[in-house]
Amino acid sequence: MKAIVQRVTKASVSVDGELVSEIKRGLCIFLGISKDDKIEDVNYMAQKVLSIRLFDDEDEKRWMKSVKDLSLELLCISQFTLYHTWKGNKPDFRQAMPTEDSKKLYQAFLERVKTLHKPELVKDGIFGKVRSVLIENDGPVTVEIVSPLKDTKDKAELEEDEK
Repeated sequence: MKAIVQRVTKASVSVDGELVSEIKRGLCIFLGISKDDKIEDVNYMAQKVLSIRLFDDEDEKRWMKSVKDLSLELLCISQFTLYHTWKGNKPDFRQAMPTEDSKKLYQAFLERVKTLHKPELVKDGIFGKVRSVLIENDGPVTVEIVSPLKDTKDKAELEEDEK
């Protein structure tokens, strides 16, 4: 599982010109689900997204507070294109999980984030639709989070720990 996380002053998602969701200050999360992802990846990503410290504290000390610490909003958007490879100049999405299975894990991610945070602060777009996303990036701050089982180095370390 992979997430591109952007710190935003505001963000919104529309489908066919209709506003679906919007947030003020918080995080916009583009979530990619690979064909190998499991519920353990969902749990890891939900916890990580809520705990990363991308915000200043009350004394303006940088990188001290998380979205959860400050009770900020999240806009979550599924994005299978994060799991692409290149076939010449054309993207190939065979590493992405098929739609129906992916939808289940995406919904599980949303539910887990809502359980760990305040449900009313967690918004999302419509799964599987072509969406228009407007983001006012704050900073700009954009980071990538990858479930440890997908990172070759971490996977090797985990396997070594199991021995």
